Amino acid sequence: MITIRNLEKTELNRISEIDRSEEIFELYRFSDHQLKLVPHHESVAGFEENELETIISRQRKLLETSGKVFGAFDDEKLIAVASVENKKRGLLQHYCKMDILYVSNNYQGKGIASQMVDACKLAAKNFGADRLYISATPTKNTVDFYLKRGAVPVTELDQELFAEEPEDIHLELKID
Repeated sequence: MITIRNLEKTELNRISEIDRSEEIFELYRFSDHQLKLVPHHESVAGFEENELETIISRQRKLLETSGKVFGAFDDEKLIAVASVENKKRGLLQHYCKMDILYVSNNYQGKGIASQMVDACKLAAKNFGADRLYISATPTKNTVDFYLKRGAVPVTELDQELFAEEPEDIHLELKID
């Protein structure tokens, strides 16, 4: 049975338990106001050490500023993680950034990611936002996941987030 709950600061190192392995064959690029697929082959074995440290550090700061980090568990094993900032962004202050979403390889396609996004949407709504800002890894699987859930390219590009991750696909997802 899969359960989703808030992660505590002391549990953040458990993010390393997630199997991030995947085969990538296509990436999206955003140009001329359109998403375009380009061939790209890459085998991802897991988190790189520096990347994992950065992710964990960012989640610690997120919790310190009243954000939310959610974990999905299969019994006691952490199989997914997602988080949302408690910081409104944009001129109209209607975005909250969904910072991360990772689901272990063996658990993908089972609806867990959708449940994690729903948890982030509810938290963002409670923070006063009406949209999630998603800076998505440009892989076809990742971007397609968000597009299928109604995400669209952002109407208001966050320059700070774009400067940090210019290759990402910057999307927004309305909160119902």
